[in-house]
Amino acid sequence: MSQKVKVALAGLGSRGKDTYAKTAKLFPEKMEIVAIADIDPAKVEEVAKEYQIPKEACFSSAEELIAQDKLADAMFITTQDKQHVAQAIPALKKGYHILLEKPISPDLDECREIVKVAKECNRKVIVCHVLRYTPIYSKLKDVIDSGVIGDVVSVMSIENVGYWHQAHSFVRGNWRNSKTTSPMILQKCCHDMDLLLWLTGKTCESVSSFGSTYLFKEECAPKGATHRCMDGCKVKENCPFDAEKIYLKHHKIGAENGYNQWPLDVLTLHPTVESVTEAIKTGPYGRCVYYCDNDVVDHQVVNLNMTDGSTISHTMCGFTATGSRYTKFMGTKGEIIADMTENTIKITEFGKKDTEVIDVSKLATDFSGHGGGDNRMVEEFLDMIINNTEPTNRTTSVDQSVESHYVALGAEQSRVLGGAVVQLETLRKGNC
Repeated sequence: MSQKVKVALAGLGSRGKDTYAKTAKLFPEKMEIVAIADIDPAKVEEVAKEYQIPKEACFSSAEELIAQDKLADAMFITTQDKQHVAQAIPALKKGYHILLEKPISPDLDECREIVKVAKECNRKVIVCHVLRYTPIYSKLKDVIDSGVIGDVVSVMSIENVGYWHQAHSFVRGNWRNSKTTSPMILQKCCHDMDLLLWLTGKTCESVSSFGSTYLFKEECAPKGATHRCMDGCKVKENCPFDAEKIYLKHHKIGAENGYNQWPLDVLTLHPTVESVTEAIKTGPYGRCVYYCDNDVVDHQVVNLNMTDGSTISHTMCGFTATGSRYTKFMGTKGEIIADMTENTIKITEFGKKDTEVIDVSKLATDFSGHGGGDNRMVEEFLDMIINNTEPTNRTTSVDQSVESHYVALGAEQSRVLGGAVVQLETLRKGNC
């Protein structure tokens, strides 16, 4: 295939509208948006105008789009977690290649089914584990594979979710309740599970996990807290989760400081001080964090026992000042520390006085969108279709991505069972 890839967008939320659609402007010689779908007519109207999509190629749902005769070469599916597979499978059967937002599904039967259908249809399905494509993790993979620290014996990993991100997405927002979406460890950390497996080149044998909703529940509400932040709450002055503090006054993302991107564009299509204020007054993002219908954890630890006897520990925590990742790899000949906040990789070989420091900021110029991963991922997906090539070592095909889901959902099963060890082979075989 030598011509540009025609793309249909199913889902125009923050990822679909503001991340993936914009890659058509970055790579106009490779990508053209030809059809769009979303349940919000305002978003459809706006994206249609921006990308000159004719009315007959605009649809009110992903299902309506998929029901049409094949309209494009590829479909980007960026709807809600539990919708992904039910939309992707008929799209595959129509002949679409799929760029699928993570996670694949919180249902392992669905995960196994999409792998099967993708092979039967001979279509490419790439899951959006965008961190594989970032300069820091691409370089880290090369360093580990060089053998400079020998065999990796133990790994310590942490994802700092960030206090306001936890409140926004996982208490007030779309991913707050596992009954309607995915468990926290899958939704937020399937990135991490995928990274840890890929970077080490190892396979997980069993997992154990602990975690809970420690703070964001009604019994923890301070006396004087109201159900909405702007309804005369008597404790808002000392509450870091106050909606006005986060969405209006925050020094980085507050509308009063001139900011108008994510997460504000989740509250209102065109963020201004006025529109954000109105959204806080009347919408879900103005609810008190202690009086929401959330049930996902706000902290969790996962222990991975690998088939070669090595071990990995991962911590997810919403009680951090900023959102970032930090990982320490301990090997038979040395250690590596990768820090996304500092954008550095530090290599210390045993017996050597000096530590080598790799300044990742000098390795690339684009660090937008998940540390520079979003645009690189889409471009590689487009190149695979144009050149009819197979996934590279960096690419997360759906059959590779499923492994991260086994780990995450095994961890959730363990957490629910009070930390019981879960053997992953039982999940791989469908005996769960």
